[in-house]
Amino acid sequence: MKIKLNSIFVNQQDKALDFYTRVLGFKKSKDIPMGEFRWLTLVSPDGHPDVELVLEPNANPAAKVFQEAIFQQGIPLTAFEVDDIAAEAKRLKAQGVKFTMEPTAAGPVKLAIFADTCGNLIQIYQVG
Repeated sequence: MKIKLNSIFVNQQDKALDFYTRVLGFKKSKDIPMGEFRWLTLVSPDGHPDVELVLEPNANPAAKVFQEAIFQQGIPLTAFEVDDIAAEAKRLKAQGVKFTMEPTAAGPVKLAIFADTCGNLIQIYQVG
Protein backbone atom coordinates (compact mmCIF):
# COMPACT_ATOMS: atom_id res chain seq x y z
CA MET A 1 0.00 0.00 0.00
CA LYS A 2 1.35 3.44 -0.97
CA ILE A 3 0.29 7.04 -0.64
CA LYS A 4 0.01 8.30 -4.23
CA LEU A 5 -2.66 11.02 -3.99
CA ASN A 6 -3.65 13.49 -1.33
CA SER A 7 -6.71 15.62 -2.06
CA ILE A 8 -7.29 19.14 -0.85
CA PHE A 9 -10.64 20.83 -1.41
CA VAL A 10 -10.39 24.20 -3.13
CA ASN A 11 -13.13 26.70 -3.89
CA GLN A 12 -11.66 27.66 -7.31
CA GLN A 13 -9.37 25.33 -9.24
CA ASP A 14 -7.74 28.05 -11.39
CA LYS A 15 -7.03 30.24 -8.37
CA ALA A 16 -5.66 27.23 -6.48
CA LEU A 17 -3.47 26.22 -9.42
CA ASP A 18 -2.00 29.72 -9.54
CA PHE A 19 -1.34 29.84 -5.79
CA TYR A 20 0.10 26.35 -5.45
CA THR A 21 2.37 26.69 -8.47
CA ARG A 22 3.36 30.36 -8.60
CA VAL A 23 3.51 31.01 -4.85
CA LEU A 24 4.29 27.64 -3.26
CA GLY A 25 6.38 26.28 -6.13
CA PHE A 26 4.59 23.02 -6.91
CA LYS A 27 4.55 21.82 -10.51
CA LYS A 28 1.44 20.85 -12.47
CA SER A 29 1.36 17.12 -13.17
CA LYS A 30 -2.06 16.37 -14.65
CA ASP A 31 -4.79 18.67 -15.96
CA ILE A 32 -7.60 16.57 -17.43
CA PRO A 33 -11.06 18.01 -18.22
CA MET A 34 -13.78 16.19 -16.28
CA GLY A 35 -16.99 17.92 -17.31
CA GLU A 36 -17.49 21.08 -15.27
CA PHE A 37 -14.24 20.52 -13.35
CA ARG A 38 -10.74 19.11 -13.96
CA TRP A 39 -8.59 16.32 -12.60
CA LEU A 40 -5.83 18.66 -11.49
CA THR A 41 -2.74 17.31 -9.73
CA LEU A 42 0.54 18.81 -8.59
CA VAL A 43 3.90 17.40 -7.57
CA SER A 44 6.64 18.85 -5.43
CA PRO A 45 9.89 19.61 -7.25
CA ASP A 46 11.67 18.50 -4.05
CA GLY A 47 9.55 15.42 -3.34
CA HIS A 48 8.79 12.07 -4.89
CA PRO A 49 7.46 12.58 -8.44
CA ASP A 50 4.82 9.88 -8.02
CA VAL A 51 3.15 11.52 -4.98
CA GLU A 52 0.55 14.03 -6.14
CA LEU A 53 -1.63 16.67 -4.54
CA VAL A 54 -5.12 16.80 -6.06
CA LEU A 55 -6.78 20.23 -6.21
CA GLU A 56 -10.26 18.87 -5.66
CA PRO A 57 -13.18 21.15 -6.57
CA ASN A 58 -15.27 21.80 -3.48
CA ALA A 59 -18.68 21.23 -5.03
CA ASN A 60 -19.96 18.91 -2.29
CA PRO A 61 -22.12 20.76 0.28
CA ALA A 62 -20.84 18.55 3.13
CA ALA A 63 -17.23 19.25 2.15
CA LYS A 64 -17.93 22.99 2.06
CA VAL A 65 -19.29 22.90 5.62
CA PHE A 66 -16.25 20.89 6.75
CA GLN A 67 -13.80 23.20 4.97
CA GLU A 68 -15.36 26.35 6.45
CA ALA A 69 -15.60 24.89 9.97
CA ILE A 70 -12.03 23.62 10.11
CA PHE A 71 -10.78 26.95 8.73
CA GLN A 72 -12.71 28.91 11.36
CA GLN A 73 -11.27 26.66 14.08
CA GLY A 74 -7.76 27.52 12.85
CA ILE A 75 -6.91 23.92 11.96
CA PRO A 76 -4.63 23.31 8.98
CA LEU A 77 -5.99 20.95 6.36
CA THR A 78 -2.58 19.54 5.48
CA ALA A 79 1.10 20.11 6.15
CA PHE A 80 4.22 20.46 4.01
CA GLU A 81 7.78 19.99 5.24
CA VAL A 82 10.36 22.70 4.56
CA ASP A 83 14.11 22.82 5.19
CA ASP A 84 14.23 26.36 6.62
CA ILE A 85 10.91 27.58 8.00
CA ALA A 86 12.12 31.13 8.70
CA ALA A 87 13.35 31.57 5.14
CA GLU A 88 10.21 29.99 3.67
CA ALA A 89 7.91 32.18 5.78
CA LYS A 90 9.85 35.27 4.70
CA ARG A 91 9.64 34.22 1.03
CA LEU A 92 5.89 33.58 1.26
CA LYS A 93 5.19 36.84 3.11
CA ALA A 94 7.03 38.73 0.37
CA GLN A 95 4.45 37.28 -2.03
CA GLY A 96 1.53 38.45 0.11
CA VAL A 97 0.77 35.19 1.93
CA LYS A 98 -1.11 35.78 5.19
CA PHE A 99 0.06 33.77 8.20
CA THR A 100 -2.26 32.90 11.08
CA MET A 101 0.67 31.48 13.06
CA GLU A 102 4.25 32.69 12.74
CA PRO A 103 7.06 30.12 12.86
CA THR A 104 6.86 28.68 16.37
CA ALA A 105 8.87 26.02 18.17
CA ALA A 106 6.78 23.00 19.16
CA GLY A 107 9.07 20.45 20.72
CA PRO A 108 11.43 19.01 18.09
CA VAL A 109 9.74 20.87 15.20
CA LYS A 110 8.95 24.44 14.18
CA LEU A 111 5.48 25.15 12.75
CA ALA A 112 3.76 27.97 10.90
CA ILE A 113 0.26 28.25 9.43
CA PHE A 114 -0.98 30.32 6.49
CA ALA A 115 -4.12 30.72 4.37
CA ASP A 116 -3.94 29.33 0.83
CA THR A 117 -6.49 31.83 -0.60
CA CYS A 118 -8.65 28.84 -1.61
CA GLY A 119 -10.46 28.19 1.68
CA ASN A 120 -7.77 26.29 3.60
CA LEU A 121 -5.16 26.78 6.25
CA ILE A 122 -1.87 25.08 5.46
CA GLN A 123 0.84 24.19 7.93
CA ILE A 124 4.52 24.19 7.09
CA TYR A 125 6.98 22.55 9.44
CA GLN A 126 10.70 22.10 9.90
CA VAL A 127 12.13 19.12 11.74
CA GLY A 128 15.09 19.84 14.01
